[in-house]
Amino acid sequence: MASDRTSELERRAILHAALADPARLQITDTLLTGDASPSELAGMLAMPSNLLAHHLHVLEQAGIITRRRSDGDRRRTYLQLVPGALETLTAPAARTAARVLFVCTANSARSHLAAALWRRASGLPVASAGTHPAARIEPGAIAAARRHRLPMRHLRPRHIGDVRRDGDLVITVCDLAHEELGRQAAVHWSVPDPVPAGDPASFDAALAELSHRVDRLAPRLAATA
Repeated sequence: MASDRTSELERRAILHAALADPARLQITDTLLTGDASPSELAGMLAMPSNLLAHHLHVLEQAGIITRRRSDGDRRRTYLQLVPGALETLTAPAARTAARVLFVCTANSARSHLAAALWRRASGLPVASAGTHPAARIEPGAIAAARRHRLPMRHLRPRHIGDVRRDGDLVITVCDLAHEELGRQAAVHWSVPDPVPAGDPASFDAALAELSHRVDRLAPRLAATA
């Protein structure tokens, strides 16, 4: 497993190195929309043929582009992107989990909003909890979810000890909870607490930050087999 991760990292490094040049990025961007012969590509990019040949060689060596012989003029080749070659530029699945568990101190705002966002972004089960649960969900969090048309379950705040299961990926969305749980939390998102200010803008800002984090993690998290 470790060797597989190493080879995948090496492959991604090769791709990044090959694309770490404005000219090669320009070639790749051009070929995203369609194939082109070397002469056509040189014309599109106003690039000397010898310079183009160098960049094409680098991209071919990296496995990003390939050449296909024309079915018409057999002397001509067409450059095209290798299917799926650029997909590995994105990071692979970070890990697996049976469920995501968002935790903040009171389980009254950020963790509930994060869980609601997760339900919208992923089919992986999700729950929320607190290290010191409050008596109720903050009205400001409910109002923010309503403003952004985010369905949020109106569950009462619960203690992490009553919610946590084996296989949970614990994500703290509160610095206090993270510092209290320490290594029990696999991931930490440092999201400012909107409750002290209590105004709509603070809750909206927390929701926007959580949304960005959820959208970034959800595609990289796979369900435990």
